[in-house]
Amino acid sequence: MVQQYSVLINGKLEKPGKWIDVVNPANEQVIGQVPDCGQAELDRAVAAARAAFKTWSKTPIDERRAVIMKISAAIKENADELMRLLTAEQGKPHAQATGEIYGAAGMAAAQSTLTLEDEINEDSETRLSRTRRVPVGVVGGIVPWNFPVMMAIQKIVPAMLSGCTIVLKPSPFTPLATLRIMELVADVVPAGVLNVITGGDDLGPMITAHPDIDKITFTGSTATGKRVMETASKDLKRITLELGGNDASIVLPDADVKKVAEQLFWSSFTNAGQICVAAKRIYIHEDIYDELSAAIAEYARHVKVGDGAEQGTAVGPIQNKKQYERVLELIQDAKDNGYKFLVGGDHDPSVPGYYVPITILDNPPEDARIVAEEQFGPVMPLMKFATVDEAIARANASDYGLAGAVWTSDTDEGVRVAEQLETGTVWINEFLHLSPFAPFGGHKQSGFGAEYGKEGLLEFTYPQVITIKREKAAA
Repeated sequence: MVQQYSVLINGKLEKPGKWIDVVNPANEQVIGQVPDCGQAELDRAVAAARAAFKTWSKTPIDERRAVIMKISAAIKENADELMRLLTAEQGKPHAQATGEIYGAAGMAAAQSTLTLEDEINEDSETRLSRTRRVPVGVVGGIVPWNFPVMMAIQKIVPAMLSGCTIVLKPSPFTPLATLRIMELVADVVPAGVLNVITGGDDLGPMITAHPDIDKITFTGSTATGKRVMETASKDLKRITLELGGNDASIVLPDADVKKVAEQLFWSSFTNAGQICVAAKRIYIHEDIYDELSAAIAEYARHVKVGDGAEQGTAVGPIQNKKQYERVLELIQDAKDNGYKFLVGGDHDPSVPGYYVPITILDNPPEDARIVAEEQFGPVMPLMKFATVDEAIARANASDYGLAGAVWTSDTDEGVRVAEQLETGTVWINEFLHLSPFAPFGGHKQSGFGAEYGKEGLLEFTYPQVITIKREKAAA
């Protein structure tokens, strides 16, 4: 019998009765069921969060940190079970799933050390003025399916640390590991501070429109982010939006081909390319284009695509059928337009599972859909450029501005190029590194606000200025 999971409302694990099937993308088999919550469950979760906020917001920050550390410990202590569950529902190979689970535990522990110190604005003979940070209130968190555990923690931890309470909605495609974590911490977190409910496409808009939610933190597509922003605007909810990207990597002519080929491959194909900051456009200088493109293609031919639970698998399936069909559509469009493929391009529809072969294209035009759109799959277009200024201009010619990378033997030149890229994050000679202490957010249509670091924590607070006039009021 398929296991049925519980949601967490007001400190209690519940199974409301209606169910959503969760499918393993490696074989299309149902591996679990989660509650299909609606307005009634949401209202109860929000009411619990509102009631708990009165106490939690006044709880000393050291006590809030202690609760977060217990969440971190629970994840770490059950890492093997959670890793296997994550692979089964998301598809990523065991090694990458292990990285996400331990990364989530580590991120929670690291971010719990952040502080919300008062800032003195004026300290004169006339007055004392200081700015303090106060929690926004009840947070609604909406989590994507590509990094479901990490992104859940990234919303839960700063909300709780700041003194907010939260109602979290995992993706209906990947809710199992998150719900299992809630089972592990249900007795650790005070009732109502952390509530997690699952549901279908209707539940997200209910959260963003709920009148008693004060802030929305959302990770997902730009198109959905715009709808979240529109709905939240009706009662001026605070928002943090981490949205899509079409991230460019620029490889300068002095880059070491042998050294960067493998790194460039994984900058695009980690998690089957299903990463908002994956390298989705690779610009390579014409002097090394042929050599580097051949080296990347050769490396790709030895990478195993398959079930993430099988030994040796390095690239798993696409997580869900809708995204699988979209990636195949982009590949077919490239074939229809006669673009050259170095690797891949064909798939076997008779094989169960949402598998897309590793696909590398040879110098498609800028207006190709596979270049202009965010692929979010195991597809890498390689493009040739002649001058650095040209590469920068092409990289910036996008509505997105999430992240990018520069590969070079001259780090000073790398910094010069990085400072001209219109993105929130730029890596030089590495990829996919996010720090709990550095802000992460997009420019242009890649987002609104920031996550991680002190800036991310402040997103869950209001500033309050208290000014004291030194001369006391007359008796």
